[in-house]
Amino acid sequence: MENYSFIATLILYSLSMVAYFIFFMYRKEKYANYGIMLIMAGVAFHTISLFSRSVQASRLPLSNQYEFATSFAWGISVSFIAFEKKYKFKALGTFVTPLILLVAFYAAMQSREIRPLMPALQSRWIVLHVSTAIFSYGAFAVACAVSFMYLIRDYFKNDPFIMKYIPDFKVLDNISYRAIALGLVMLTVVIVSGAIWAEKAWGRYWQWDPKETWSFITWVIYAIYLHVRLSRGWKNKKAAIFAVLGFIAILFTYIGVNTLLSGYHSYATILLI
Repeated sequence: MENYSFIATLILYSLSMVAYFIFFMYRKEKYANYGIMLIMAGVAFHTISLFSRSVQASRLPLSNQYEFATSFAWGISVSFIAFEKKYKFKALGTFVTPLILLVAFYAAMQSREIRPLMPALQSRWIVLHVSTAIFSYGAFAVACAVSFMYLIRDYFKNDPFIMKYIPDFKVLDNISYRAIALGLVMLTVVIVSGAIWAEKAWGRYWQWDPKETWSFITWVIYAIYLHVRLSRGWKNKKAAIFAVLGFIAILFTYIGVNTLLSGYHSYATILLI
């Protein structure tokens, strides 16, 4: 059931992205309505897939690359639906669905084999560490998409379609700020819980392995964003560009470090948050 549900999820997410692109390119609102219905159906199958995985593995699906990536994609999808329902931004899906598909297809490329947990992963801290990472990255993904919308609106200032379906600058700026603030709080929990977990597993809170180092770098990037925004009133286009660059750092921390670098987080490609 897990495999069939996951394949259905990929198909529905792909169709949703196509619907949103048709909406944006050909300016037909009904396709945005199809897009949100397809993404909601995709989340339903995605939830079934994760539930099936949990039953088969007798634990939460948070312990290897496939499980984290598919949970990450689920977290972005749920965050997107929550934002779309709250703010009614039909254009948001055009920018979020490619991010969802990027992570979902990355999950599809990973091994789905269920292996026994190695001793270092048999810790209650894994649930807090990984689940907060999912929602942290999901919030940063939404902030990136909203900031990209800001830049699109700034570029097409006088386009009637853009003015109708993309909110004004102040609204976009505030949503991006709130999403980043939430994501940074969650990322702080990720780093602290990971340090405690590392001390229990290896006897050291911090080891400067690539994953830890890049997680710290991304935390500093978003902390600088909040600092300059609150202390110097740094908003608008500069803040939007900073938010997009911050999410590129998130993607490198998750996918780039896992693929190109090795360290304590890459043992046997088991846990790679």
